[in-house]
Amino acid sequence: MADNRRRRARERIERVCVSSLDERSMRSAILEEVSRVVDFDSYVWLLTDPGSTVGCAPLADVPCLPRLPELIRLKYLTETNRWTALIDRTSPVALLNSDLGRSRVWRELLCDFGIVDIASLVFADRYGCWGFLDLWLAGEKRRFDATAAGLLADIAAPVCAAIRTRQAATFLGAQPLSAPGTGPAVLILDDDLTITVRTTAATQWLRSLLPTAPGAAPIPAAAYNVAAQLLANESGVDDHPASARAFVAGRGWVTLQASRLDSASADVAGTIAVSIEETAAQSRLDLFGRSHGLSAREQELLRLLSRGAETRDIAGAMTITEYTVQDHLKSIFGKTTLTSRSAVVTAALGPGATN
Repeated sequence: MADNRRRRARERIERVCVSSLDERSMRSAILEEVSRVVDFDSYVWLLTDPGSTVGCAPLADVPCLPRLPELIRLKYLTETNRWTALIDRTSPVALLNSDLGRSRVWRELLCDFGIVDIASLVFADRYGCWGFLDLWLAGEKRRFDATAAGLLADIAAPVCAAIRTRQAATFLGAQPLSAPGTGPAVLILDDDLTITVRTTAATQWLRSLLPTAPGAAPIPAAAYNVAAQLLANESGVDDHPASARAFVAGRGWVTLQASRLDSASADVAGTIAVSIEETAAQSRLDLFGRSHGLSAREQELLRLLSRGAETRDIAGAMTITEYTVQDHLKSIFGKTTLTSRSAVVTAALGPGATN
């Protein structure tokens, strides 16, 4: 009976993955289907930059929202079942079960909310890490079981592909980047991820990254994530860069990056600076290639195309024949659904993008 429920749930989720739902609606629909088989009380689902693995687009329902900065900081500093560790394991799923005490985020925060188990799932493929999902269970004598782990493992690949496909679609018909405000977008945070100072432009960008109800303050989740990754770097937990590329609907791709100030200002508390700016052209090229599943050679060819290289120049630079160049181009056209070199370059670089 359990196997049949798991199979039917997997089939329903696979249909959701190939539906016309937008990315956020797709994730909500998948969670609804999972809940028909897996009992859970709360969840956190982040999309991640496929290169840096840093979260940037949260979908969550948690009881500890007032302590969001603490939750994100501890999540990034917790090594047990960290999503970056699951990438290299045989299974993309890990259950906390009886190892509660090994988890720093549980010891220092989630135990206060009666959480008794966490099921963690990473969405990753050969092109990068596209997101991670944590399901939380509360209440005495409750644990995630083999059926839960099995279903999550079953859906990892199709959901990963669906996330990547929707990321790829953001490059089609892209409009010039439309900033929500003027001036530099910068936030200053302390090591507890409390924002001490931010520019007006940063506030406007945060509202665009994660829209909130009219009159409500913006939720700076994306800034918390890159700042938390910086802390993870400094603590030796993870060495991925403290940056994330995020798509803002109707505006374009932006990059958030965290770094330490050389010295704290006498008038400002906090030494972590987070900047938000338009994603540079070469970084867009990388993201475009990953999202469309381009091979390493196809990505190399794309970079040469972006510099205006002709077929002969590309053949010489890549040490291949001009016929092979054409074969690579046909493959790129097939993967991107674009039909010309200029269309591919425009979609990849984006109008107004800078090198």
